[in-house]
Amino acid sequence: AEMICRDRIIECQGLPLISGQNCDPYATVSLVGPTPVRKKTSDPQFEETFYFEVTRPNSYTKKSHFQVEEEDIEKLEIKVDLWNNGNLAQDVFLGETRVSVKILRNDHIHRAWYLLQPKGNGKSKTDDLGSLRLNVTYTEDNVLPSACYTPLRTLLLKSPDIKPISASAAHILGDICRERYEAVLPVVRLLLHHSRLVSFVSAIAALELENTQEANTIFRGNSLATRCIDDMMKIVGRSYLTVTLKPVLDEICESNKTCEIDPIKLKEGDNVEVNKENLQGYVQKVFSSITQSSSSCPPLMCDVFRSLRQLASKRFPDDPHVQYSAVSSFVFLRFFAVAVLSPHTFQLRPHHPDLEVSRTLTLISKTIQTLGSWGSLSKNKLVFKLTVPMSSLYLFYYREVQKRAQGRKRIGKNFKKRWLRVTNRELSYHKHRGKEALCIMPVKNIRAVEKLDLSAFNRKNMFQVLHSEKPLYVQAGNCVEASEWVEVLSQVSRCNPDRLGTFHPSAYLAGAWLCCRSLSDSQPGCKPCTPTLLANLQLDIDCDRETERIFSLFTSSYSKLQKMEDACASIAVYQGPPREQDDYSLFTIQDSKETFHTVRQITHILKELQSEHDTRSGTAQYGSQ
Repeated sequence: AEMICRDRIIECQGLPLISGQNCDPYATVSLVGPTPVRKKTSDPQFEETFYFEVTRPNSYTKKSHFQVEEEDIEKLEIKVDLWNNGNLAQDVFLGETRVSVKILRNDHIHRAWYLLQPKGNGKSKTDDLGSLRLNVTYTEDNVLPSACYTPLRTLLLKSPDIKPISASAAHILGDICRERYEAVLPVVRLLLHHSRLVSFVSAIAALELENTQEANTIFRGNSLATRCIDDMMKIVGRSYLTVTLKPVLDEICESNKTCEIDPIKLKEGDNVEVNKENLQGYVQKVFSSITQSSSSCPPLMCDVFRSLRQLASKRFPDDPHVQYSAVSSFVFLRFFAVAVLSPHTFQLRPHHPDLEVSRTLTLISKTIQTLGSWGSLSKNKLVFKLTVPMSSLYLFYYREVQKRAQGRKRIGKNFKKRWLRVTNRELSYHKHRGKEALCIMPVKNIRAVEKLDLSAFNRKNMFQVLHSEKPLYVQAGNCVEASEWVEVLSQVSRCNPDRLGTFHPSAYLAGAWLCCRSLSDSQPGCKPCTPTLLANLQLDIDCDRETERIFSLFTSSYSKLQKMEDACASIAVYQGPPREQDDYSLFTIQDSKETFHTVRQITHILKELQSEHDTRSGTAQYGSQ
């Protein structure tokens, strides 16, 4: 059994005074860590949410999850400790409260006020510690053996290939769970794990663009496409945010510079001109950190942004700037600006900043949104610098290497020293740095980039670039440079349509491949190519767990699934779209027959899975076959 508790700390009332003054309260939640500090108040508003994932010790490998045996689950408690932030002095304990998971298992959503107790959960009675309001949601999933999920998982993974995409299982789930934001996350995780997310996002983004009439409103709504991309960025972009923003955010949060520029909110003695300079300096630092971070942008984000650019340009061919606004809608408005506004939610800061720093971050975030919006800077060349690196992995590499002339049969004497240069558009080599190129190779023609065995030319640190012509063999100065070149070239060419699946790790010399001894120079490779799509992405995803969550979501929305089936039948019979007053108008049905077919498949799979749950419930012993 896997369970997730969502613990939301809402507010406190009537906290005790410290030395006759209001305290600076913060809370700690067991297993998670600190929550925000609220300055000078005895009635703090927290509105903070935490997630606990609990699993059996042997059922899941993620060590960060809290592990517990089935018989001990009801002994668990959510414990919240409240403290006064002492700044330079020692923090003072204000009180604690505990909520038993046993209560939660009988009450899916639990809301209550709790009187704070002294340490030890009320061993000494007191009524002057104040109270804490909690909202706790409990979800429990029983994960079956992997084979049980094969039909549903297969149906979901086929989603990117279904035409129209609105008839796919993943899109149908998003349609019937439109009001439930958490329904998107397990689908994103599942597709991400199986390298199917980019194609699915491209398809649903194309569908959204069909219904977008104005270029300046592109990807501004809360649609399935934007929610999927939001979740994708949160999963794969966390380390990217840490590298890009954390140093400057630490400086902002730990300094005492005032940045208030609203005359109404200025304090006595504040100098608005000085504040403007402070704000401008911070914005410049944040902005520079973002614009100089292109090489750190995760490849998966680049792949999605590249697709968005192409789709936007195709939808609005007369607007040359839409390809950039399509990307900046996510990079600035939904990613960097959000992280600046709430750094603690992305683990960039240990807790929520105080009110003054929070106001500074709000002003910076709003400015970043403005700077990242094409509409406000449509005539400014700066936007091109900002958005191009974000929308494709723009790499510029220029290094001296040994290059072997192609097609020669002699070994050892046909290597020439050349300068190799790569951008995200072309690979070229030059006799001297900065001079005219001797050869230019479009990056789109690269089919694979792999290291070369020592047996090929008896030279170390060699790699090969396989393209539409004969292979280009290159020797780097050392093993580090060779690895860097392979990584750079692989990343800029990883989405090319003619990528090879296999390659020869050695060369074709004297009428045969040295690796496999095949005589034909056109013989397909004898070794699988190195995958590059998720090369720098470490994922810890349990697909069975995610599929079970999707099953639970489908099951809880079964009535809507039946309504969608009825809507497909009605459209097919009456040969027209549903009437506005019908519930059917809430669904996206482009092809009633294809959608009906998918819905029937989902319904059948749900019944089979429910039967598996019923069969195992109460009879199967944990650890048994």
